[in-house]
Amino acid sequence: MTEAVNQMRQKICEIGKLLFDRRLTDSAGGNISARVGDVVCITPRYSGSKFRWSLQPDQVIISDLNGNKLEGRGEISREAKVHFHLYQEFPDGQAVVHAHAQNVLVFASACHPIEPVLEDTLKFGTIQVSDYAPAHSADLARYVAQPFYGQEERIRKQAAAVIAPWHGLFVLGKDLDAAYDAAERIDVNARCILLSRLLPG
Repeated sequence: MTEAVNQMRQKICEIGKLLFDRRLTDSAGGNISARVGDVVCITPRYSGSKFRWSLQPDQVIISDLNGNKLEGRGEISREAKVHFHLYQEFPDGQAVVHAHAQNVLVFASACHPIEPVLEDTLKFGTIQVSDYAPAHSADLARYVAQPFYGQEERIRKQAAAVIAPWHGLFVLGKDLDAAYDAAERIDVNARCILLSRLLPG
């Protein structure tokens, strides 16, 4: 594999640990992927539950754009269907962060959109909630993709995001740094909404 692919596998490991340490995902799941030319690097199944997001680069799966595994230890994530569907539908998207971010999960559990309340989240607009489909299903991939239509300019500039009901956050970004940054900003925004309700008046 190319040096660019090797570097991306390393970066995905680093981003995964950062997501976990900052409570932007959890041991129950989440996954990360990024395109490098005509291949996709994606985290393996059980990244959270078995490895607590302390992954080694050779665990990051390399696949073709149709989701066929080419290299890597372990099995491809069961939620890879969403990632590959987003890449096919939105070619400007180069990275996907699926996060179980602790503050966003409150909104996911209530199937409630997240309005921007901070200047640094205005560019993402309101984070919409997709229709429900069970985890790991082909329907989930289609339903999560639907609210991204019309947000292509956000993807080109940085990222767009969608809440999957009772599940978590999917961020599609122009690169992995942009997708990670958006996931953290959106979770902080969600925290501000929740805690602001405790303020007087």
